[in-house]
Amino acid sequence: MTLESIARPTLERDPQVLARQVTARLLESGALGAATAQSRETTTVVRLCLKWAIQRLAGSQDPERTERLATAAAGWARAGVPIATVLHAVHVGFECGLDLLFGGKGAAERADIVAGAFVSLELLNVITATVSKAYVRECRAVAMEDRTAAHTLTSMLLGGHPTSAMARARGIRLAERYAVLALVIPPHPDEERPQLDGRVVARRKLRRLQSGLADLFGTAALSLLSVDGGTVLLPADHPAAAELDEVLRALAAAARVPLTATVVESRPDRVSAAVHDAHELLDIVEQSGRGPGLHRFPDLALQYQLTRPGRGRELLGTRLRPLLEHPDLLATLRIHIGNDLSRRRTAEQMNIHPNTLDHRLRRVGEITGLDPSDPRQLWYLRSALVVCPGDHRSAAARQRPIAAPISVAGGSS
Repeated sequence: MTLESIARPTLERDPQVLARQVTARLLESGALGAATAQSRETTTVVRLCLKWAIQRLAGSQDPERTERLATAAAGWARAGVPIATVLHAVHVGFECGLDLLFGGKGAAERADIVAGAFVSLELLNVITATVSKAYVRECRAVAMEDRTAAHTLTSMLLGGHPTSAMARARGIRLAERYAVLALVIPPHPDEERPQLDGRVVARRKLRRLQSGLADLFGTAALSLLSVDGGTVLLPADHPAAAELDEVLRALAAAARVPLTATVVESRPDRVSAAVHDAHELLDIVEQSGRGPGLHRFPDLALQYQLTRPGRGRELLGTRLRPLLEHPDLLATLRIHIGNDLSRRRTAEQMNIHPNTLDHRLRRVGEITGLDPSDPRQLWYLRSALVVCPGDHRSAAARQRPIAAPISVAGGSS
């Protein structure tokens, strides 16, 4: 007895009857949801796979073209049927098909049954590969569509353009209010390692941060980020947004770098102005030497006011202008004030001896005429640091990714 003789009785049966039997087994096993298992698409795929199996057992070398199966897999991906469920259904279907083909055969046909099982496994490999490839390809396409829509909507919000119609068309819910975060992402230590590609390390850092953001907010968070910072819009009514300090700590843990951020709350139609304010506040945070963490406007009100145009700002700026020619002194002053005047912490952070720190601070006093050890003059130095341009990135530079967002999470950065 040959494989063809085993397959012939099945070939002579009504393919529709066979397909209904396999579909009934799928429904009974719960491998697919009831609606999916009984759909016309599923029945068509079952009939196609049975036809391939029968033809292969009858001597045909290759299954027909697999576009129909790939189309069905893409449809299941878009419908949200999990890939594990789809692959489990494929195996349940093959189990049922093998039972229909070889059930009841005796020991005399054992060799042919074994050969038929090998043929079936070959076909199962083809079908599994086709389904998996099509499913993943469709998931990536859907993700790309979602990212493009989110980037477009975020760009429109940040640009001050009307967004309601676009959000409805894309199925994206606009929050009544957003927590607008201006964010600095420092380099990961591995970015400086000569044996590693720093750009690759930076992109991985960004993808980790994006994944952490998705874990907390799903698709509700909108962001435009580069590897060194950008803007994040968090819906204020989302449960996770109630503890923004915890959110920033979780994102820092995901990115594996300390994050510095400022936050301003805003209605959707005022997001553009809020982004400008948030990044201005972030400049102040960096100028004043404050450490990583989330900083709010009430904590920066005095510093913010000092940065407003006027005679007072101009006078303060002139006091530190001579230090611009001595960047090491300016950096030392900023770090020392940021460390609440702790000699030990400043010396450790700058990797210098405490006596060297004292010498630099004396030089600051000689050049500016303001002694850092005098509390009254120190106040002027603190205020002058707020308005001094320093060597940090400006708000405009940091917001550059807003106009040209970089792709993350499955794409290139």
